[in-house]
Amino acid sequence: MSRKKLSDAEIQKKLEDLNGWSIEDGKLHKEFQFKDFISAFGFMTQLALVAESMNHHPEWFNVYNRVTIDMSTHDAGGITELDFKFAETADAIS
Repeated sequence: MSRKKLSDAEIQKKLEDLNGWSIEDGKLHKEFQFKDFISAFGFMTQLALVAESMNHHPEWFNVYNRVTIDMSTHDAGGITELDFKFAETADAIS
């Protein structure tokens, strides 16, 4: 998976294939909502295992039934293919 920073045009094109993701402060961004805290925490637990296997860790925040994720590849200085792969996986798990 490429850790090369994507251009703005590449990012916009890839965003078309994602549901509910946007760009905020230069990062892929989405807020997930679940029925309760246990469901939200379960999602985070499953996704944490994926993040560790990818060696690619999100910035995320949890309050009760909501999980907010912001993704970028810090060593590339922006959004890469790896961030989009993580977003796709997050969507599949949710």
